[in-house]
Amino acid sequence: MTDRDHRLSPCTGLVREHWQGVADQLLLALRPHTSADGARILPPGRFSSSGPASDGLEGFARSFLIVALLIAGEDGRDPSGHIAQYARGLTAGVDPDSATAWPRPASTGQAKVEAASIALGLDLTRPWIWDHLSERTQAHTLDWLREVIGTEYPPINWVWFRIVVLTFLRGADPRYDPACGAGEDVEALRADLRQDLAVHEACAREGGWFTDGAERAVDHYGTWAFAVFPTLWRRMRGADELRADGLLLPADDERHRERLARFAVDAMGLIGADGGPLIQGRSLIYRMAVAAAPWAAALEGLADGPQPRIDPGALRRAASGVLEHFLTRGVPDGEGLLTLGWFHEFGEMAQSYSGPGSPYWAAKGFLGLALPADHAVWTAVEEPLPVERGGSGGRQDAAQILPVPGWLVSRTREDGIVRVINHGTDHALPGSRRTDAPLYARLGYSTVTSPPMTGPDVLDPRDQTVAVVHPEHGWSHRTGFETLALEQIDESTGLGISRQRCHWVLTEGTGGDHGSGRGGEVIEGPVLTVASVVRGDLEVRMVRAETDVDLPLAIAGWPLSGPDPATRTGPAGLQLTRSDGTTLHSSLTPLRGELAPAVHREGAVSPLGPHLAVPHLLGEGVPAGTVCAVAVHLGGRPARVEGTAVEIVGDSVRVTWPDESVTELSLPVVQVSRPAD
Repeated sequence: MTDRDHRLSPCTGLVREHWQGVADQLLLALRPHTSADGARILPPGRFSSSGPASDGLEGFARSFLIVALLIAGEDGRDPSGHIAQYARGLTAGVDPDSATAWPRPASTGQAKVEAASIALGLDLTRPWIWDHLSERTQAHTLDWLREVIGTEYPPINWVWFRIVVLTFLRGADPRYDPACGAGEDVEALRADLRQDLAVHEACAREGGWFTDGAERAVDHYGTWAFAVFPTLWRRMRGADELRADGLLLPADDERHRERLARFAVDAMGLIGADGGPLIQGRSLIYRMAVAAAPWAAALEGLADGPQPRIDPGALRRAASGVLEHFLTRGVPDGEGLLTLGWFHEFGEMAQSYSGPGSPYWAAKGFLGLALPADHAVWTAVEEPLPVERGGSGGRQDAAQILPVPGWLVSRTREDGIVRVINHGTDHALPGSRRTDAPLYARLGYSTVTSPPMTGPDVLDPRDQTVAVVHPEHGWSHRTGFETLALEQIDESTGLGISRQRCHWVLTEGTGGDHGSGRGGEVIEGPVLTVASVVRGDLEVRMVRAETDVDLPLAIAGWPLSGPDPATRTGPAGLQLTRSDGTTLHSSLTPLRGELAPAVHREGAVSPLGPHLAVPHLLGEGVPAGTVCAVAVHLGGRPARVEGTAVEIVGDSVRVTWPDESVTELSLPVVQVSRPAD
């Protein structure tokens, strides 16, 4: 890489040339793993559940999107010869008589996904690739793409994979032009488009947020699918034809733009000062794709003009921070490849649908390359992230409520950590009785910690949870909880309350459930109300038994994982030295109730390192109405808990903090019905 430019980019040193260099090297590193005709790209790694033919298509399609962004932003300049390489591969892939022909969208579900990257890539590079393909290859390509019409798509983010294909077809295939195409073809395309856009709207929530379907499934798909695809879609050539057809209206443009403007600001607030993304939700192997939201905001024009809606330097700071986070931690690997993992290969965090080419959906994190070098997002000086700015009036810490995911966000400038305390997301519906999905249903996620993604803790959750402990079935699950309250108390303090019916699920298998939790025979347990008051790097967590608790009560804190085992700093306190020399501290301090400290350890269950440790507090069963309280800490320095106190009179709670400030709240009265026999 060229020298860092700390004048233009004082935070990261990265400028456009660095982004181009990384993208180019990622593509060149794939060439040894490309079939002779260029149609399949299959880097080393385990095959997905769809098999090697589908995986080869995936490697081609996702890296093709990187090519398209590079070429579009450079107006066709291509010193590395990517255009010829990928045009040759496309020609072979869509030829049904080729030995390396791609799986068809009508018969292979993953091909429906990859068709979107093919369509977007062809649209972005139309003057340099599509317009120079032979008529035969163009016809084969259109025939391959049009197989998506009339097929079944799940009502989640997948609908966008078809929307962009339909839009490419509308702009490139005369069969879908109402002026010259057959009526049944035109109506079939329109029907699918209307249906898919309706699904998108059904997933939309306030503030530009989305759930991935009807369940409380909030994750990074809101960034690299729902928030980003509308911008890419409306820039496609076929979108102009859809406007002429009356299928895309000015009000639609404004709605999508406003949603992205609001979401992008929230998304940037979830990036740590070291560029670390929030480690929450499935498909984290896409890594830099988290940078898609700030780049999309720039593509949307939100950084344009003398008074931009969002500062262009702040957008680049967010995106470059994410890229820098991985570049300095072993990504790509020594062969220049993106592996199934996080910093290093960790196949256990990949879903069954992930193959060796899956990580190249990191392409979405390179969207900024589609913007020319003189765009403000490339020429503005970097501005600090929200976590680096802190609160107003020089305050180090800031809290924020995100209503849709049900998160209390805590940002601390001193250590640059972003945490979310989770009282709203579990990839389920209220009242569901499933196991807790590790990447959705925990009480907390952060930019520096990861829940176990494999091993016994996947089905027996022992980090960032409140549970009761069954002698045979282990720690209980909280999935299906009810969100009772989310409140911004002041700029640095937030409150979240949820009620959970503790339960155990007798299910088979020990693998990770990174989407929904697992079902099975359910054993019902007691009802607990859990309240979190968050201020800086401390959470005061209160647990009230709404029914008698006859089994031991357990409270687990933040998990620490790294290259070496965390050392104990107290009865329920841990310190971890990370590979960059910085330290993390995680602790639990009893404030109310009889709770005994312990530390739980596991081996290589986290992508952040081969050693994981979690502080625990364990108590005996308690009668209904009993309230326990603990101070939960995660930070770059030891906890400052002295002076923290919880006073409870009836349903009124008074929390005193170490700086002697006071937070007052009430624990809502709840009516608990007994489960049916």
